Amino acid sequence: MPAIQEAVPAAAGGSASRGGEVSNAAAAAGKRVRARKHSGASQSSWQSKLRPYLFIAPLVILSGIFIYYCIGFTVATSFTDWDGISSEMDFIGLKNYTKLLAPGSVFWTALMNNIIFMVVTVVIQAGLGLLLAVILKERLRGSSFFKAIFFMPIAMAPVIIAAIFRIIMDPNVGAINEALRFLHLDFLAQSWLGDPHIALYSICAINIFEWMGFSMIIYYAGLMSISDDIYEAAKIDGCGFWNTLFRITIPNLSGTTNTLILLGIVGSLKTFDIVIQTTGGGPGRSTEFLNTYLYKAGVQQFNGGLSAAIGVMVLIIAVMLSLIQLAFNKRANN
Repeated sequence: MPAIQEAVPAAAGGSASRGGEVSNAAAAAGKRVRARKHSGASQSSWQSKLRPYLFIAPLVILSGIFIYYCIGFTVATSFTDWDGISSEMDFIGLKNYTKLLAPGSVFWTALMNNIIFMVVTVVIQAGLGLLLAVILKERLRGSSFFKAIFFMPIAMAPVIIAAIFRIIMDPNVGAINEALRFLHLDFLAQSWLGDPHIALYSICAINIFEWMGFSMIIYYAGLMSISDDIYEAAKIDGCGFWNTLFRITIPNLSGTTNTLILLGIVGSLKTFDIVIQTTGGGPGRSTEFLNTYLYKAGVQQFNGGLSAAIGVMVLIIAVMLSLIQLAFNKRANN
């Protein structure tokens, strides 16, 4: 009996020891499982955070190569006397900018032409585009046809439009002067692209013809977002066409107008092809734009440093005007 009694506690102790070992092993296995789960979760979390950057990486790389590197190279070149061809680029400091910003330089003439062009085209394009969009919104018979007609110039290359208008505005056999002579209005016939007093406004007219349809389509899309109930309520209250236009339509399209103004500002600073194909910046400097001046300095005069300085100034002006427009837009929204 004593032997049996001694054996029982020993067996119990061994069993307890084995149970402890099993529980310790289970605990260790649980820790390993939890560690693997935690590692997998952290790896999954890391991958989920990295995945969006992988999607935008190609765009960032391409933008860095073709945009930001080129901007940096242009800024660096603007401080040199590079001729645009050779590998010699001697640092000359701010001499290009000093020449560019000197009183009476071509830069100020080109900038003033750009500003006049910007104001005239942005205002008239927006006004005509809004008027056409309001008229075509009434779903008149053939409105789809007219929308296609007005939008068609946007699908044409600017070079083609410039070539067509160069023929139309020819002082001798152009369609405009021929029509005026046919109507016995010979005194109104002009050298539309050869007179320094009206050549700039002729280019404005060409640009308005090309981009008026774009303003019309953007305004038309904005009009579709305005509820018809508002117009029905205005009609019940006795509002006429002009009251409805100025009190309902235009205020509700303020965001669309701001967008078109911003696009017009940037687009006016990019204008080149129409000018170079019609007047080439002449007669004199009456239609010289910043981009045509940049082209002549870099390509015709082999002054890459000065051309780069003009490009930097165009970039600064575009950013400044865009920030001013965005500030006005923010204030208006507030």
